[in-house]
Parts: sequence; structure tokens; C-alpha cells
Amino acid sequence: MRLTILFVLFLSVCCGRLNAQSHSEWIESSFKYIEENRLDSAEIALKNALNADPSNALNAFLLNNLGTIQRRQGKYDEAMDSYSLALNRYPNNTTFLSARASLFSERGNFQNALIDYNRLLEEEPNNEEALYQRGLLYINLKEFELAEKDFQKILSVSPQNLFAQLGLATLFKVEGKYTDAEKMYNYLEEKEPEYPGIYAGRAELFLLQEKGNKALGDINKAMRLSEEEDPYMYITRARAKLLLYEKQAAAEDIKKAISLGYDPQEAESLLQLTK
Repeated sequence: MRLTILFVLFLSVCCGRLNAQSHSEWIESSFKYIEENRLDSAEIALKNALNADPSNALNAFLLNNLGTIQRRQGKYDEAMDSYSLALNRYPNNTTFLSARASLFSERGNFQNALIDYNRLLEEEPNNEEALYQRGLLYINLKEFELAEKDFQKILSVSPQNLFAQLGLATLFKVEGKYTDAEKMYNYLEEKEPEYPGIYAGRAELFLLQEKGNKALGDINKAMRLSEEEDPYMYITRARAKLLLYEKQAAAEDIKKAISLGYDPQEAESLLQLTK
């Protein structure tokens, strides 16, 4: 009996030591899994870290990382919950606010994205990334003067900022100022000829003008330069091909976009045009 008790005590001590170390060990494991692109395993590792030491001061940052991993797996509701839990601990953390705002925006919840970007910019009024993203939100909300104000504020601090200038080109485009938009895209192409966003943006401009060949040329170049496959680029190319009556090729691009995460319901109307 005494030996049994001693053995149980020994196990308890060992387990206690393992548990004490497990928080950092699980974090290390999550980094390893991320490097190996094993996102499901990284998610489990972070959840185990959180459970191992629920009061650890690092947990808010782990929750933010967890949200990003869940987001990359398409688990958008879970990602939102993780970001919100991180913000519950540090409500004014600009990294957490930026992460949740961008997810709100990605899911089409522009009003809540705007709330988060406003809070972020109260903390960091000259945060260029947040100003650019809020400017894009204002465009979606048809608040064009506010959008221009954000882009101009970036340029007042950083006159050569590429994204602010792209934002202005987008603004010109949606306002129907096609000549001004094309001039801006052409100027940016001379400055940054290897940046895919310039060609993708100009391709959309050409689509609005029903210039299918020019749109197709630009979006193909954007796709060649892009390091990752973007579902929106496939949709843009599909629209260009539809203008050129290349229906089968357009359908293939739409299906590829869906496989990369594009909303199937939004794609359905385009698919109907390919029949």
C-alpha cells in the first residue's frame, strides 16, 4: 500500500511539472505546426495552451493567433469569437482591433469593421494601414468624401504611399471618373511595375468600360505576379472572358474561385451567364 501511495504521489508530482511546462510547450508546438502548414494541429496546440494555464498573461495574444489560424481554415465564426475574446482582455490593443476589423470587412460586415477601425485610429491616428482600410470601407459605404480624406491623410504623412494612391484610383473608379482612374493606375504601373494590385485594379476599371481584351491582359499579369492564388482574381478574369464570349473558360475560373473560398451564392449569377 505504501509503495502504491508513493507511486501515485510520484505521478502527481511529475504531472504537475508537465502541466507547469505545458503552456510554453504547446505554444512551441503551435509554431512548429504553423511552419509545417498543419493548421488543424496548430489550432489544437493553441487551445491546449489556453487550457493548460487559463490565467496566463500571454493568452490574449494566443487567442488572436488562434483566430488567425481559424480564419485561414475558413472557420470564420470561431475566428471572430477568438478575436473578440482577445479584445475582451485588451479592448484597445491595435493588433487585435485590426485583425477583427479586417475579418468583419471580409465577411461584409462593414459597420462593425468601421467601429473597430475607428477605435484603432483613436489609439494610433496616423496608422497608415488602418487609414487605408477605413478608406476602402468608406468607399463600400459610399462615403466618398470621408474615403478621400483618409487617403489624403496618409499621403500627408507618406507622400509616396502606394496603397493610398491605389485607394484614390479605386475612389475615382467607383465615382465614374474613369479617365482620372486610368491615369493613376498608369502612373503607379511606372512606379511599381511588379505590384499585382495595380493590374488587378485596372482590370476592374476596364471591365466597367467593357474593354474585355484590356481587362484580360491586366488580370493575367496580376495573376502571374501574385504570390498566392486569389479567388477574386479568378472572378475578375471570368468576367473578362464573359465579355469576350469565352464561356467555358469563364466557368472554369468561377469554379476555381469557389474552390479557393469565394462565396458560391455570389458566384451563381456569373455561372448562369456561362450556360
